[in-house]
Amino acid sequence: MLINILAGTCPVNIPDELINVTSLIYKIILIGVPLLLILFGMWDLGKAVMAQKEDEIKKGQQTFIKRLIAAIIVFFVLVIVELVVKLVAPDGASIMNCVRSILGA
Repeated sequence: MLINILAGTCPVNIPDELINVTSLIYKIILIGVPLLLILFGMWDLGKAVMAQKEDEIKKGQQTFIKRLIAAIIVFFVLVIVELVVKLVAPDGASIMNCVRSILGA
């Protein structure tokens, strides 16, 4: 069965299975990646603190901050995409409605 999603004036037919898989993958990425990045950052920082070497602690802090920033970017990917689409496409609202319908967001 195909789901009919209106994207502006032309309908787009997308199979249910593809929408379900895409939505599941998006949710896994949205939750899992930031969580893993933060956990790995904490792991690196913990190892550096346990080593009690100033250089390793600073290096661990830098790695943790970089991973934290990456986690924030991944978490807000849909917001960033929406902003870019609105800047580029004159009818960005209908495009984003289509994207939200596919991702289940």
